Amino acid sequence: MAVTPDYDADPERFRLAARVTRRYLIGARSLHDHVAAKLRAAGAARVLDVGCGEGALNGALPDPPPFPLVGLDASATLLRGHPRPAVRGDAARLPFRDGTFDAVTAVNVLDHLDDPVPALREARRVLVPGGLLLASAISRADSPELAPVWSPPRTPFDAEDAPALVCAVFGEVEVERWDAPLITLPHRAAVRDYLIARQVARADAEEAAARVPTPRPVTKRGALILARR
Repeated sequence: MAVTPDYDADPERFRLAARVTRRYLIGARSLHDHVAAKLRAAGAARVLDVGCGEGALNGALPDPPPFPLVGLDASATLLRGHPRPAVRGDAARLPFRDGTFDAVTAVNVLDHLDDPVPALREARRVLVPGGLLLASAISRADSPELAPVWSPPRTPFDAEDAPALVCAVFGEVEVERWDAPLITLPHRAAVRDYLIARQVARADAEEAAARVPTPRPVTKRGALILARR
């Protein structure tokens, strides 16, 4: 089943997830930084960021951005924090004409959908011929060091299945995988926050964090799938 988002009910959990990643990331380059670099290298002129949240991809770009970026999200709460233009909408029913964008990004968002295929079809529809899709997915084997206290729920768009799903819509894909200790959680509070950010109840996260030796390197596993219309 899909990961149920709670962005309107508890936006602070979403913000905590972003803070934990920024604070404890090993090295300065985040996934959004990587996607932003890909967009610039591709020469994209018009970009749609599906599941934009409060603008992490926008924040990874220079100021001023090298291209217009439109954010789209289902959460009215998060959209209030995103630079304009930003549109509230459904990834499976994009409110744009065919061939509007040179690139569409979907960073860790398609796992929230019960069926990601309609959203992939919509992304293809709004791309120009030759336009680029960049969609990321988390592995079911992410964060193995925390497996005794937490493991990722299986979703409809895990890194193990996502390339085949994208290929079924776009016909051909390129896959960049990551599998490395990219985060270090230095103390119990960091472990607790990491778990809360992944929708573990606070009391359970406190109890679990007490059982995790620190500092704790955490291996991040996932994939970036690239496809062209």
